[in-house]
Amino acid sequence: MSRLNVYVKKALSVGITRAKIIDAKTISVANWVRLKCQFGCGGYGKQLTCPPYSPTPEYTCKMLAEYSKALLMQIENISPAKEYRVSRKLKLIVADLEREIFLDGYYKAFGMTSGPCRLCRTCSTRKPCKYPYQARPAMEACGVDVYQTARNNDFKLEVVQSEDACCSYLSMILIK
Repeated sequence: MSRLNVYVKKALSVGITRAKIIDAKTISVANWVRLKCQFGCGGYGKQLTCPPYSPTPEYTCKMLAEYSKALLMQIENISPAKEYRVSRKLKLIVADLEREIFLDGYYKAFGMTSGPCRLCRTCSTRKPCKYPYQARPAMEACGVDVYQTARNNDFKLEVVQSEDACCSYLSMILIK
């Protein structure tokens, strides 16, 4: 496990506020999560990283069975004014770290972010992604219960109760 802690340090050095290597078995997947994307998120059907284009919860469960570890990352206390910019930054951090982990020999490394993709102003779902090396599906779009996964790993994550409240974003990179 100590070999993987280098990625925790790297994540913290690029702006992540909390990072931890976790057991993949602590990642919770539930069918209801995808419904929250369909009924409550403006990205549904509009982005290639969101449902119905993202992996289903059933597929995600099968995929997770092929991994033993993940790097769970959180950026905390994001003000509403900075939310869009931080969300985009987090997606790029995940892509960069995933590539570094891959190049270090963990060839199955795969990142998952949070929320709709912010790499393009408008996503064309009729064409291939313009940024296939950076775009990754949101955990919740794949059915990951982010709140339960956070709790399972001693991360604090609360429901944001007003539009002017600060929020947190979680992302992860599946490693081996």
